[in-house]
Amino acid sequence: MENSHILYACKLNGDGSSTMLEESQIQQTISSESKVWIHLEAEHPESRRLLEKEFPHLDHLVVDALCADETRPRILEFDYGALLILRGVNLNPGAEPNDMVSIRLWVDKDNIISLRRRKLRAAIDIQGKLKAGKGPKNSGDFVTMLIAGLFERMEPIFSEIDEKLDEVEESVMENPDTNERQEITSIRKDAIMFKRYIAPQRDVISSLRVSDQSWLDQMHKRRLQESLDRVIRYVEDLDTIRERAQIVKDELVTGLSDRLNKNMYMLSVVAAIFLPLGFLTGLLGINVGGIPGADNEAAFWIFMGILALIILAQVWLFKKLKWF
Repeated sequence: MENSHILYACKLNGDGSSTMLEESQIQQTISSESKVWIHLEAEHPESRRLLEKEFPHLDHLVVDALCADETRPRILEFDYGALLILRGVNLNPGAEPNDMVSIRLWVDKDNIISLRRRKLRAAIDIQGKLKAGKGPKNSGDFVTMLIAGLFERMEPIFSEIDEKLDEVEESVMENPDTNERQEITSIRKDAIMFKRYIAPQRDVISSLRVSDQSWLDQMHKRRLQESLDRVIRYVEDLDTIRERAQIVKDELVTGLSDRLNKNMYMLSVVAAIFLPLGFLTGLLGINVGGIPGADNEAAFWIFMGILALIILAQVWLFKKLKWF
């Protein structure tokens, strides 16, 4: 579309294909009770004006929610349609996947209105399917296809997090290192942020699956059940990742503590060995008369031999006591 606020507008032909619409054709197409999908840029002020002009039947709460700066996944049902707010992983270049992208939807029997602030691959995929003649035929198809697309793109991200945790766990078990704390913290943070938005979507789909909306038939609800099963598994996987990350962190702390204790133990043994040696050398090093062997040229080597014997005796004693 030439207008920056209209990203995509089409009439669903009912056979998986679509007919592109110009802004001047939108009102006429809506009046003819054709099925329409309009995809808008939420940040553009003209988007709100278009909603208020072309869809005056929409409740002002719906319009406010569609254009809001911040959103959380939720569903709000009316007798004539439903407001849906969903999120998908952020796959835009240079972005973090856990910075999830929202899509706001108004869906009724004939109209599908979607708004976004950042590119969302799932919506782009539907556009491609419509061009290929394999897209949604109606509102129910659109919603189920969009939800399935959102969740399909999440699975590789969660698999990557799980594999990363496996690598950290293996490294911690073989050679614990303080640098791995940051990696574990990053994994737990990702799991927490993903669950923050995915768990509410589980409730959205669950509510939609038992909804009485006229544009949802039994086939659509079966597809929603598949998506619900998938998102429940994702939530469980995220919980598992968080718990495993905590266990790995505990293992890291234990490993570092064991290493420190081992080092401290060795230092204690060395200090115990040199304690009597230090006493003897200090005693013979005082500057007073009567130091034994002061006039004997072999006294130094005799003293060194005595120290060596003391060391051997200590080593034998420590081994017998099983100190090492």
